[in-house]
Amino acid sequence: MQKIQNDKIKESVYIETLDNGMKIIIIPKPNTNKKYIIWGTKFGSIDNHFIEPKTGKEIKVPDGVAHYLEHKMFEQENGVDSLYKLMSLGLDANAYTTNDHTAYLFGGTNNFYEGLDELMDYVQHPYFTDQNVEKERGIIGQEIGRYDDEPAWKLYINLMDCLYKNNPVKLDIAGTVESISHITKEVLYDCYNTFYHPSNMTMCISGNFEPEKIVEEVKKRLLPKEKMGEIKRIYPEKELTINKKFKEQNMEVNIPLFMIGYRDVLDNENNVMKQIAIEIILNSLIGKSSKLYQNLYNEGLLMGPLDFYDEFADEYSHVVIGGQSENPEKINEEIVNVLKTEKVSKEDFERNKKALYGEYVSEYDDVETIGRMFLQDSMRGINSLEFVDAFSKITLDYVNKIQKELFKEEMSALSIIRKEK
Repeated sequence: MQKIQNDKIKESVYIETLDNGMKIIIIPKPNTNKKYIIWGTKFGSIDNHFIEPKTGKEIKVPDGVAHYLEHKMFEQENGVDSLYKLMSLGLDANAYTTNDHTAYLFGGTNNFYEGLDELMDYVQHPYFTDQNVEKERGIIGQEIGRYDDEPAWKLYINLMDCLYKNNPVKLDIAGTVESISHITKEVLYDCYNTFYHPSNMTMCISGNFEPEKIVEEVKKRLLPKEKMGEIKRIYPEKELTINKKFKEQNMEVNIPLFMIGYRDVLDNENNVMKQIAIEIILNSLIGKSSKLYQNLYNEGLLMGPLDFYDEFADEYSHVVIGGQSENPEKINEEIVNVLKTEKVSKEDFERNKKALYGEYVSEYDDVETIGRMFLQDSMRGINSLEFVDAFSKITLDYVNKIQKELFKEEMSALSIIRKEK
């Protein structure tokens, strides 16, 4: 078992890679009664075209399969719904699907090992029939309809359509009513047998645990499986330009919503450093304390602080900036101009770096936050503790370099949701 210790924040992380390839990450938190576990597979909405490792068979599945599979995992052959079983134990249980991974989780103070029994049982025993797959179709179809009526979601999806032409990250994670109509039990089993192999999965556990003992408990419940070859995912050729500059839609909103996006060049070297640099840039130049924000807010152009974040994986990378305004085009013009022409001052650099470091360290106080953070970072090939050391290495010159490379006007796009006419 590998132990990684960071004396700066007095945290230790233990990593065990089992013989079948599954990775277990333990973050001990001896001063809390709460326990949290999240078990993820590197299978998300973008993984709709792949080569099955054992047979070499090329498989193309309908959009929305990863999400559909997540829904179906809880239903067991004996009629039990494992989600309700976990909740009946007093555990806060859930699951989610993203662009690049799917995860199953629960947290609580009591009945952890009973919950572990249930989690590791249902994730390892899928039960798909023609009948239960068909039953789920209507439920997910309704979910898709709800999201189609949600302005904030359409704003984001429209922005992805601007930033990418063929990349599957632009697709709705749940798929469409049309695409899910082609999902069968055979499709679900193909995807389960490929992507739910232990070698493609990571489990993160945080709380008051002894690392060696909790690993042994996991091993007891893990079904034996032969090693599997590497999964070859097939994606469209990487795009070097955006798809379009602008997209708008009319929906029921009181104030227009806008979202500005910047495509990255997909150079994923030093992703940890880059993430910190992006946060410093955005907080310094368009954050709540920035001159631009104060001016736009005082002029009545912005209704509140801007939301911003970056998303990245091997196949996509972008920055998103969003808010509300009666004049979104003016906001877009001002933000694009500032990010292109102004530089982060030394004072803002130091202040925001310190503030971000404090926010990051505080996340270790919550077992759920750190469990989820370690899983998501692990899916992208990062150990979350790398961020601690990265803060001490990052410089203003590096921040200026990232700003110049990333925030190019030709790589930006604008999505707007306007009031219904």
